[in-house]
Amino acid sequence: MITPLAPVLFLSHGGGPLPLLGDANHKDLVDFFHTIPALLGKPAAILVISAHWEARLPTVTSGATPALIYDYYGFPQEAYHIRYPAPGQPLLAERIVRLLARQGIAAQADAQRGFDHGLFVPLKIMYPEADIPCLQLSLVSSLEPKEHIQIGKALADLRKDNVLIIGSGFSFHNLKAFFAPPTETSQTLNQDFENWLIDTCTNNQLNETEREQRLIHWQQAPAARYCHPREEHLLPLQVCYGAAGSFARKAFEFSVLGKKASAYLW
Repeated sequence: MITPLAPVLFLSHGGGPLPLLGDANHKDLVDFFHTIPALLGKPAAILVISAHWEARLPTVTSGATPALIYDYYGFPQEAYHIRYPAPGQPLLAERIVRLLARQGIAAQADAQRGFDHGLFVPLKIMYPEADIPCLQLSLVSSLEPKEHIQIGKALADLRKDNVLIIGSGFSFHNLKAFFAPPTETSQTLNQDFENWLIDTCTNNQLNETEREQRLIHWQQAPAARYCHPREEHLLPLQVCYGAAGSFARKAFEFSVLGKKASAYLW
């Protein structure tokens, strides 16, 4: 009997806590967060790779009751009183460190670190009961795409145990462009990169060597550095691809803060 594999999801998590504050420019994204759980089912645990945590080695939260990290500034006071009391799962954290070590990737656990908004903002909408154990995994500060794909490959076995792997980043992350008046050129650059990313992730005519090479050399994509002056918000997608090892079965497109953005389900 073949064990069904848990899904893998890359999502664009929006601007800080704004999806939780009723911001009109996040309506499409909030609608996505509300509807996507129907395609995911209820996992046994959730592992989130967040764009907002970088460490020298891959590091996983291992506390039993992680606190929240309000890693944003200048928002209304209610943004600093959000609660998402999901439990951690120390034994799963230990397993993740072992899985990475098995593939020659040195990793570590951190029992003190809490959950940043890359985890609690989308999950508070997706799974509001906060009853699913959650863990968070850091990016590696090298920001090397191939290294993050390898991390994903090392984590693939978690899918056999109904662990939902979520890459929480943003398919477009040029902060200056979010607050600049839109122009025809900026809209074209945004769309050109989105078209490349959707094709790269979902085109079943590509073989996996071709797809992996595209994601490793993502800077060669149209408008790559316009859309990602720094790559930390794209790298959770590379981890997701490594864990999935195939084309995404569905892409979701929406507008966030006036920019085109996307999410991918494997």
